[in-house]
Amino acid sequence: MLTMGEPRGEKRDMTPNSTDILNLIDGFIDQISRIRTILKGVSISALILAPLAIILSVFLLTHSSFFTILEDEDEFGIVLIILLGSVISISCVWIVMGLSQYRMISDWNKRYTNYLTNREQVRKNIETELGFMDDPED
Repeated sequence: MLTMGEPRGEKRDMTPNSTDILNLIDGFIDQISRIRTILKGVSISALILAPLAIILSVFLLTHSSFFTILEDEDEFGIVLIILLGSVISISCVWIVMGLSQYRMISDWNKRYTNYLTNREQVRKNIETELGFMDDPED
């Protein structure tokens, strides 16, 4: 049911129901911002730890004693080759995912700062246009 609001010239207080949606959206976006910092740390660790794992695996594969282990221990050598190969392949995937995640988070950071500046402008516009007054408790 549509009802006519108060005339534009009159000021009215914002009720808790009218601000619930805005507060919910703001809380959600703030939580995403906190998660963003954690994900940025994960992507940076991928860019640091994955190359170290690849370098260590290649070093072990090319080391002279590795071939003596392969000759002396048949089953252990095969398992070791499989493990080192999987470390290299998983680390390569980890690097690619870390780079894409870092780019995505950086783009999101730009949009988040835009959101923060626009949010205040929109709130001010809504308050003046609809005649709302901020509660002194906020």
